[in-house]
Amino acid sequence: MGGVELTNLEIVHMYLFGGVKFLHFLMLLMFIDIITGIFKAAKNQNLWSRKSLFGYARKLLVLLVIIVANIMDQILNLQGALVFSTVLFYIANEVLSIIENLAELDVLVPSNLAEKLKVIESGKQSFHDEIKEELIGSKVDDELEQKKKDVK
Repeated sequence: MGGVELTNLEIVHMYLFGGVKFLHFLMLLMFIDIITGIFKAAKNQNLWSRKSLFGYARKLLVLLVIIVANIMDQILNLQGALVFSTVLFYIANEVLSIIENLAELDVLVPSNLAEKLKVIESGKQSFHDEIKEELIGSKVDDELEQKKKDVK
């Protein structure tokens, strides 16, 4: 009677999220990350709706990337390898973000993990600066000079 057939919906479901392992776990981690991020922003008195909206948009883009990976996985017949690795990457990313938020909320996290996060945070460079440094080699001369001084 002009209605939508169930088989069409199953095909759409399969291409969007069908059979994606750990997707629910990733969504739970995203929710926890949002909550801990809100608490962190409130503690730092840095709670801005625009900044939050940007974070939510990033979460939606992650889901869009997973959808694209699932479609590519289905087309290339990779038996879920591409989408599974994509989900695992984003799970690791969310876990690190949650731990970082908890560390800033003064929740007890292992000291060596907190130190590693500080190293990662202090070592952040923009992608443009990293590429420029690689192409020009601006730090290579400084490192060679330092090694010469260390040898003497």
